[in-house]
Amino acid sequence: SALSGKSPSTTSAGSEGALTKGPFNCLRPMTDLNNALVSYLLTGLAGFSTPAGHIGTSVRVDHDISLLIPEIWCRLSPQERSAKFLIEEQLLERLEDYTQNGKVIPASRLGWRITSRFIRRFAGRVFDNPSKVFDTAILKPEAQDEAAFADGVLYIAENQQKIAAQYFEDGSVDLACPPLKALLHIMVHGTWEGKTVHDPEFRKLFTLESLLSSDWYTERLRTRQEREQLLWQRHVQALQTFLNNNEFAEEKKILNIAGRLEYAQQQLNRVIAPDYLSELQGTLGADRL
Repeated sequence: SALSGKSPSTTSAGSEGALTKGPFNCLRPMTDLNNALVSYLLTGLAGFSTPAGHIGTSVRVDHDISLLIPEIWCRLSPQERSAKFLIEEQLLERLEDYTQNGKVIPASRLGWRITSRFIRRFAGRVFDNPSKVFDTAILKPEAQDEAAFADGVLYIAENQQKIAAQYFEDGSVDLACPPLKALLHIMVHGTWEGKTVHDPEFRKLFTLESLLSSDWYTERLRTRQEREQLLWQRHVQALQTFLNNNEFAEEKKILNIAGRLEYAQQQLNRVIAPDYLSELQGTLGADRL
């Protein structure tokens, strides 16, 4: 959800950035969300984000920290960019919910954050004195003002609830992949089938194994197979029509229409076969709508 202001051309449910602008994308936001998460799970890509211009009450970066982080990230090896590696090496720390003045502050919404250990190990590849750039005030903004930090977390949670509710209003929550559908329910109602974000059953939904075994994913593969069948049927029909035409004999020979028709028929037989679904396993599939 967009927490730092929205562009006038933003049309998706509170999100901002590439592929969400009205002039360039008329798809439902859920289409992009599904494709993004499924792609992440299939490829093992970890998601990282950067804060915007203000970090806490005392730190302001004229653009935002995203100007600096890519300079560090591009100097990390594939192993070093792995979230599993970063966690095992204590280079990321997990934020936990806590209670302040009798109110639960859902700080776990912020996920994991880089530590001073991360800065010492990697930021020196860019900066001479990295601890001066990424000091405690940036790494732990609650150290600036605990009350302001708590208020900021509550604002994030409130905004996420408001944005998530829009997916229920337009019915697109029913199009969501299983982990996103469960997450939207939790963002709006606090629970999904009686479970919270901390329950293992919910977190398991975000694993590759769970995705591949889901009926939702199988349906995407069947849809992709149907689309492939229609495509190759059109190719075969068009080539047959051209080949049966009494004219253009020389063009048919030059373009090898007979050979192309044979290849198109082979591909049609391939995508019609029941075991083609196995070939599609591990691909993005296709949306039903």
